[in-house]
Amino acid sequence: MAARPVVSVQRLSAEDAPKQVELPAVFLAPIRPDIVQFVHTSMNKNKRQAYAVYSNEASGHNDQAGMQTSAESWGTGRAVARIPRVPGGGTHRAGQAAFGNMCRGGRMFNPTKTWRKWHRKINVNQKRYAVCSALAASALPSLVMARGHKIDNVPECPLVVDSEIEAVDKTIKAMKVLASIGAIDDVEKSKASRQIRSGKGKMRNRRYVQRRGPLVVYGEDNGIRKAFRNISGVELCDVTALNLLQLAPGGHLGRFVVFTESAFGKLDALYGGKNGSLSTEKKGYRLPRAIMTNSDLPRIINSDEVQAKVVPAKVSETAIQTKRLHKNPLKNLGTMIKLNPFAKKLKYEGQRAAAAKSKKTKVKRTAAQKAASKTFFATLSA
Repeated sequence: MAARPVVSVQRLSAEDAPKQVELPAVFLAPIRPDIVQFVHTSMNKNKRQAYAVYSNEASGHNDQAGMQTSAESWGTGRAVARIPRVPGGGTHRAGQAAFGNMCRGGRMFNPTKTWRKWHRKINVNQKRYAVCSALAASALPSLVMARGHKIDNVPECPLVVDSEIEAVDKTIKAMKVLASIGAIDDVEKSKASRQIRSGKGKMRNRRYVQRRGPLVVYGEDNGIRKAFRNISGVELCDVTALNLLQLAPGGHLGRFVVFTESAFGKLDALYGGKNGSLSTEKKGYRLPRAIMTNSDLPRIINSDEVQAKVVPAKVSETAIQTKRLHKNPLKNLGTMIKLNPFAKKLKYEGQRAAAAKSKKTKVKRTAAQKAASKTFFATLSA
């Protein structure tokens, strides 16, 4: 992004002269998926409603579900477990085990309470870091496409549109604007993804799920909310109230964001400009900066400047390379020769003797010896 310091403003009418604006410094912030994931998880917990098993404590009783019986243990001596048993007789229920979490109709283990810690506090600086990272990631087409957005026909990323769009107050005009800037493909993809949720959420007013489409960030609402709010998959956000839950849904970076020109121009004032200048809207706030300007470590290490100063690695005295291997002299001739120099002569003499023995021809038997053998065999057989 630093290689492209200006961004083109997309005009709604072809007659208008093209215009370019300077890229805000927030788009050069470090992209930290770990911080975004952590802050998103914490923020997502802040809209939960408390739930717990039934407990009628208002009336002075602590009758939770599974505890509304007067069961008592039978004690020892009846050859049954000492779990509490339902009193009475004449029904299947009498004598059944009760209360325990392993029992049918018993209470759950460690019943849930409404005073659980549902919400999470988040550091303001951490939250701002996450928003800056999400904005920087939205300017990289590779991350936007990796998140699943259809931006093949989008002219540029980040996408900046003329401020005239803020005065659009009809949905049909808004659809034409999205079509003219190439964002209609993502809207159609989002609309086609609507399907029935799997699981029990269908019964709890969460019947449908749908992928996210473009996020329209505006500077002033002159009718833009009314125009875009009914388009399936499209979300809107004021630039002064950017929300991480919208910029990185699910904690995943790379949301497709459409900025109006006025909103784009306010980013430097909100988050601080280049060269570490302070924000004018947030007291004493400065954009996060990367510790390393070049994070390509192999390139740094292999550079001529670094290699000229590097000394060769020293081998430790305790390293395996410096240790002498103990070899078996009965299997290793070199080790045996060190112990017994005469072993070399014995080895080669043995090899020569074996070679000479294999070359000797067998002595042929005479005709008289063969006849004697046959006579002896015949006599033995008889």
